[in-house]
Amino acid sequence: MEISVGQLVVRFLEYLGVDTLFGMPGAHILPVYDALHGSRVRSILVKHEQGAAFMAAGLARVSGGVGACITTAGPGASNLATGIAHAYADRLPVIAITAEAPTLIFGRGALQESSGEGGSINQTALFSGITRYHKLIERTDYLATVLNQAVRHLLLDEVGPVVLSIPVNIQREMVCAEILDALPDVGCLRLHRPEVAPVTVAACAALLERARRPLVLAGYGCTQSREAREALQALSDRLKLPVATSLKGKGAIDERSPLALGSTGVTSLGHARHYLEREADLVLMLGAGYNERTSYLWHQGLLEGKTLIQVDRNASQLEKVYRADLAIQADLGRFLPALDATCRSLPPKEAPDLAAFKACFDLEVEERGERVFDARFDRVKAFFGLLEAHFAEGLVLIDDNILFAQNWFRTRSQDLYVPNTGASSLGHAIPAAIGARLKTCKPVFAILGDGGFQMCCMEIMTAVNYQISLNILLFNNQTLGLIRKNQYQQFEGRFLDCDFVNPDFALLAASFGIRHFRIAEDRDAEALFHRLDLRSGINLIEFILDRDAYPNYVTHR
Repeated sequence: MEISVGQLVVRFLEYLGVDTLFGMPGAHILPVYDALHGSRVRSILVKHEQGAAFMAAGLARVSGGVGACITTAGPGASNLATGIAHAYADRLPVIAITAEAPTLIFGRGALQESSGEGGSINQTALFSGITRYHKLIERTDYLATVLNQAVRHLLLDEVGPVVLSIPVNIQREMVCAEILDALPDVGCLRLHRPEVAPVTVAACAALLERARRPLVLAGYGCTQSREAREALQALSDRLKLPVATSLKGKGAIDERSPLALGSTGVTSLGHARHYLEREADLVLMLGAGYNERTSYLWHQGLLEGKTLIQVDRNASQLEKVYRADLAIQADLGRFLPALDATCRSLPPKEAPDLAAFKACFDLEVEERGERVFDARFDRVKAFFGLLEAHFAEGLVLIDDNILFAQNWFRTRSQDLYVPNTGASSLGHAIPAAIGARLKTCKPVFAILGDGGFQMCCMEIMTAVNYQISLNILLFNNQTLGLIRKNQYQQFEGRFLDCDFVNPDFALLAASFGIRHFRIAEDRDAEALFHRLDLRSGINLIEFILDRDAYPNYVTHR
């Protein structure tokens, strides 16, 4: 049976399990759009192509499946770049379908041409450094190979974004529908996790047994499977192992546990680093990379005199910064249950009193005048406590701000915390939260500052158009907070291009047809949960901050 390439693309998306496609049509991509009629794929019209990529990434992060977006040629494709870079940095399976001018006029200066011919924009070069796989499909005779490569880069070890660029005339060509029959079974690929060598598990258990005060540092890899999370919690509880997490690893264990140290990083309260440096004699690093935050600006003495065990599925992360005494390449969904089973015969360690440890450290910090947050941030701290108290069923937090939730939201097993780390691009939270909300029944909060809000607020109308429930927590201090803080602390208060005037957010919310609530006093936060339905509809929560209140941390040497 013959079908058009446009129809094949839609069937390919269905094969990948895609049921939602974010994008914006243009003349060169209309054959694919036409093929969406009658398919199982629902299309969502966005306001900007960057938002489409962020929505696809948010959906992928929450669902564990493939996110998808679609654009036309030229600026449609180039507008995707930041969102695709975000998916690349966070290793998210996102497929983007982009168009191209007809092949017969390549190099002639066609409208929106980006073939790279005749001095035109080179779309392949544009995406080459931010995708796991990108292909400009100029013929159909190798289409089966292209789709096979796309599948493997979306679903196997080196997961990341894939961009397929298809000229409009190729979209109309007829091909054999049986091309898809040769592709591997998606279910089998998702279960493709290499077996764990028993000898490596035994070696890890032996080092843990000999350690006096071991510490677990759990990263993003620990949050990627239920098996990993459950096994880590069980291992921590049984052996009385304290657990710190990387920022992306929040949620690897229940942070209400008496063995939870919170997250690491230069913007954290410092409990995890303090314990690591003063108490731990062994660090079991699971699916975490020693990036700028986790390594405290690559502090060379951080692990001095300690045994380091590093386990990661990605071989390129092993010993990237610090030399490990034992480096293991393994999928944590398999490794942690095996380690937990092996350690069941080991005696538990002496359980540390982390509550007393944290209190003592906080007192030291207070006496030295080195608190990260002064009293002007107490209202923010209280708000995150209220979030936890009012949503026993769990929340999804898509967090561009990072600073506050990292320290004051205790992520539970029923929560999902998604920090904007990797590319760390402003304008991410609202569109990513829209994508996430389509794959969860839990309340979703997009958390961001007023600077980032004005880069993506147009996508609120996407949520309105499709009746996608969403809560937007907007910190209003009329400044780019990080820039102003750095200019105050490092450049003697010479402020430049950080302050601005905001719109009236109540009027803006009214123009969108959504609800608005303003938190400016302590009593306002509690009132919010009684006056607004935060489980349905779209809510803009404006939280007033003092622009001259600066957290006390250093982000660069």
